[in-house]
Amino acid sequence: MARALELGERGLYTTTPNPRVGCVVVRECEVVGEGWHEKAGGPHAEVNALQAAGARARGSTVYVTLEPCAHHGRTPPCVDALLAAGVTRVVAAMKDPYLNAGDGLALLERRGVAVASGLLGNEARELNVGFVTRLTRGRPWVRMKVAASLDGKTALSNGRSQWITGEAARRDGHHWRARACAVLTGIGTVKDDDPRLTARDVATTRQPLRIVVDSRLETPLTARVLEGGNVLVAAASEHRDRIAALQEKGAEVVVLPNAAGKVELPDLFRELARRELNEIHVEAGHKLNGSLLNEGMVDELVLYLAPNVIGDAARGMFNLPELTDLSGRRQASIRDVRMIGGDIRVLARFV
Repeated sequence: MARALELGERGLYTTTPNPRVGCVVVRECEVVGEGWHEKAGGPHAEVNALQAAGARARGSTVYVTLEPCAHHGRTPPCVDALLAAGVTRVVAAMKDPYLNAGDGLALLERRGVAVASGLLGNEARELNVGFVTRLTRGRPWVRMKVAASLDGKTALSNGRSQWITGEAARRDGHHWRARACAVLTGIGTVKDDDPRLTARDVATTRQPLRIVVDSRLETPLTARVLEGGNVLVAAASEHRDRIAALQEKGAEVVVLPNAAGKVELPDLFRELARRELNEIHVEAGHKLNGSLLNEGMVDELVLYLAPNVIGDAARGMFNLPELTDLSGRRQASIRDVRMIGGDIRVLARFV
């Protein structure tokens, strides 16, 4: 199963909106076939592994990181392929969180195939944390990346932030961009840094959707984020001329206002789930970061701390309301701490 998880990770940048799945076919203690799901619309991991195994799949045990599907989607059910191949046992790391969880294994068992699930299940869920979140919670997994000094500052008071952390940390950040379905920022970051928000220094054939939260449609038409299309602007204004100008540049605009004249963030993430986006990577300023935290929209924090100090006048990580009691603090759990070049990377979760 550990090998199947390694194979599934090969689809880290390419399978969206589908899950990342790996599969290993074993007969008489020998691996006779391996496969993974490469992209949506292509064969699933089980089909690729069975094809690699050929006739040797008969009488085999199949280890797969996600329960084989029993429904018709873009491709036929994997259960049918397993039965046709004559496998005698199927071990799934986790059950499918889709509409009919357990149906695939149940159908195999009814047809005489021995089944089991749960082996390295936590690792399998981690590989597909966004897919599982979208199907079970109705919104994508939201990962927020912040680069800060040791005193928690992300930019100077004039908005300049390039570069607080080192080159290795920036390369690592592009890995997180590449695995996401979309990279989200705010209008403040667009004005201050003029980012492209593309995944670079990573071998990937797919670029994530770029999302700008821009309540008043202030995105400059010369902004680099608009280059090449594949951009969604979330607004609270229905200013027709500005919308038309952004559309002319290849951007799509969705208008989701709240009572305060800002973008209604929960509605935005429900819309992103409707579009089958699994993981959202946030690289924004302290205002939008604070709003997302305040709305309970952040699941995970990727924090890079550089060994420098900037001072009190600089901008912090999160613009949040003042607390009068520590009981109101937002508690996170630390998942990992390591050095990335000369910087410290902390992975923390709010769920």
